[in-house]
Amino acid sequence: MNKLDQLKKMTTVVIDTGDIDAIKHYSPTDATTNPSLIFSAIQKPAYKPLMEEAFRYSQKAKNADEQMTLLMDKLFVNVGCEILKLVPGRVSTEVDARLSFDVEGSIQKAQSLIALYEEMGVSRDRILIKLASTWEGGLAARELEKMGIHCNMTLLFSLAQAIHSAEAQATLISPFVGRILDWYKKSEGVEGYPPAEDPGVKSVTKIYHYFKKFNYKTQIMGASFRNKEEILELAGCDLLTISPQFLEELHKAEGEVPRRLDPTKAKEMDIPRIPLDEKTFRWMVNDEAMACEKLAEGIRNFAKDAAKLENTLRVTFKIG
Repeated sequence: MNKLDQLKKMTTVVIDTGDIDAIKHYSPTDATTNPSLIFSAIQKPAYKPLMEEAFRYSQKAKNADEQMTLLMDKLFVNVGCEILKLVPGRVSTEVDARLSFDVEGSIQKAQSLIALYEEMGVSRDRILIKLASTWEGGLAARELEKMGIHCNMTLLFSLAQAIHSAEAQATLISPFVGRILDWYKKSEGVEGYPPAEDPGVKSVTKIYHYFKKFNYKTQIMGASFRNKEEILELAGCDLLTISPQFLEELHKAEGEVPRRLDPTKAKEMDIPRIPLDEKTFRWMVNDEAMACEKLAEGIRNFAKDAAKLENTLRVTFKIG
């Protein structure tokens, strides 16, 4: 049995792409998307009908700004619906990163996306709304989960963000393993780390142990990998979202895949509980340079990707 098939026996494998052909090939349980993945996907001819249908739908808007917003939302939902034809589980659809500090704006955007999915006959149980793991993102998730809208907390780099998300009862968190590694390599001037000492792996392992120790229901989905060794060091994590490149490497790799993360062992660990209010959250994130810098950078870059996609659609369909 190859390493990918072994991994699937202990961890839910999610594909990190908007590429329908890749999803068909690897048969994942779930899929995740974001503006940069959608931007890459729409360069392919297969996506042209999804774009054109989204444009036709958007023409009901009252003005150019509203049309642009509706076009973006509908395109994300159209791609999500295509993906859901191919996966048995869920698809993650992202709230615009420019709403990362806007509780009400995030809630309204999530509701709009869910309404579009439900109009297409897709149950909200099959959708995860991606929100940035800011303090405001957690507050939005708390309200959305009460409405039965499930949330995937993204751009997550620290235990404080993870705890806030779990206490908001978010369905899922996505700690960014590879981006943590990137920061430490640059900061410490090293080429790399042994897999078990990888700072991204250690961060997710710490979060996993904390969640299982204190019985949080929020699931952990490691994301943003730089090599397949990071993935294998997190075997046993609730979920892992993996790009097609590393899915292919794991598919071709032979050898045993030992379980690295075990909830039973976590429960036996001596881990202190952290009481978390807004002041504590903001201090903990600020006090951890990597988390502070990567969260800010991630929000900026996701916002740029959304604007790039928006501009492409504006030019393509001559809006505004």
